[in-house]
Amino acid sequence: MKDFHSADRHLGLFRLAAVLAAFSLAGTSSERTSILDPGSKVPYADAAETLRVEGLKSEGGFAILERLTRLAPERLTGSAGFAAAQELMHREMEALGMSVWREPVRVEHWVRGRIQEALILEGTAPPRPLRIAALGLSVPTSAAGLNAPLVEIRSFEELQKAGGRVRGAIVFFNHPMDRSFQDTFGAYGEAAQYRTRGASEAAKLGAAAVLVRSMTLRLDGFPHTGMVGYAADVPKIPAAAVATLDAEDLSRRLARQPGLRLRLRLDCRDLGPVESSNLAGEIRGAEQPAEIVLLGAHLDAWDLGTGAHDDGAGCAQCLEAVRLIRALGIAPKRTIRVVLYPNEEFGASAGRDYADSPRRSGERHLAAIESDRGGFLPIGFGLGSAASFEKLKKWIDLLRPAGIQWVGPGGGGADIGPLGESGTALLAFIPDAQRYFDHHHSANDVLAAVHPRELELGAVVMAVMAFVIAQQGI
Repeated sequence: MKDFHSADRHLGLFRLAAVLAAFSLAGTSSERTSILDPGSKVPYADAAETLRVEGLKSEGGFAILERLTRLAPERLTGSAGFAAAQELMHREMEALGMSVWREPVRVEHWVRGRIQEALILEGTAPPRPLRIAALGLSVPTSAAGLNAPLVEIRSFEELQKAGGRVRGAIVFFNHPMDRSFQDTFGAYGEAAQYRTRGASEAAKLGAAAVLVRSMTLRLDGFPHTGMVGYAADVPKIPAAAVATLDAEDLSRRLARQPGLRLRLRLDCRDLGPVESSNLAGEIRGAEQPAEIVLLGAHLDAWDLGTGAHDDGAGCAQCLEAVRLIRALGIAPKRTIRVVLYPNEEFGASAGRDYADSPRRSGERHLAAIESDRGGFLPIGFGLGSAASFEKLKKWIDLLRPAGIQWVGPGGGGADIGPLGESGTALLAFIPDAQRYFDHHHSANDVLAAVHPRELELGAVVMAVMAFVIAQQGI
């Protein structure tokens, strides 16, 4: 096996050297067609292989991610950490030879504060602490906190049946992610409604606060935060997430003592909308610059970890994809643009602002590719509408060497989604997400949780797809 891998490595290096030699010696466009012309025997295969080998040799995406998480570990919108992250990414783009600019947007500025305290009160027993985290945009408790009975609820239907028992109580939404879902994002979407809607639904019945089981498939001691969505016509009540291990323990205690009480204290604050910006950089197309292939990710991140997977990985992959394309030594026919958005964690308003900006006048976004599912091993690609899918699916063989196993119709993401209204083909890069929610929105989302090769392969497939579309169009 050792000899086989050695021979395979030498063959790969030989192919790369041959491709790079072809680039450096090519004096006319006809000499480049063996790599770029779709009518050639193996269309784009040499370019795709060059991108793959260069990426795996360098693991440049991980180097970008390391700098981001080290120099700007806290990136909630409105914070000094987010501003530092934008400055860093601005410099990174310029170092890649990109034209860089910012487009003003309004974002949320919410701060967690220093107090996140939940204590189980059981008669004369010492108070038992729970591991909690305030949910984003949650209102605080009073300085003294609140002391109220706990009512365990597993569904909105059960909440309605609880009726008067909820008034004045802290509602404990104990609704686990469904382990039977193969698609963990499907399980997350089904359970996350209790985090986003739970506070307002409970407040309609007079609840004092809500405690929500963390959105993860694992039983661990880490609370997973996320945004709470308040309805405009009901009072805002404090909302926090509780670690799954503590949720299980709390449920058992409530079964034994239905009258159990909880003391909750939060000093989080919503400071209101503030000015920020979308950060954009591009390699201008040599032949059709007004036609754009966009690579997108969100730069903001929750403050419990360093946002390595969500979505530092996506930001690093977008920039690394550009670096790899630049390494080909060929200017793309169409513009390749990277946009790093703020405010995704508070509703993805910056994606709408980008799509609606007057700067889009005269531009035509052919395609937009978003990376916001972590830095795990690539497995698939969702390819836009049915029409664009038929045109794009033929390139799957270029993606297979970097791990893509399938392509399917349908794609997009929270930030690039609004571009679809103008006819942009929306593409979703899909890595293996079985472990994603182990880290998502928690203190587990750190650099050590990201594997450099898996991250790099994601950048490679994004580079291949962006380059082919830039050359071929849709």
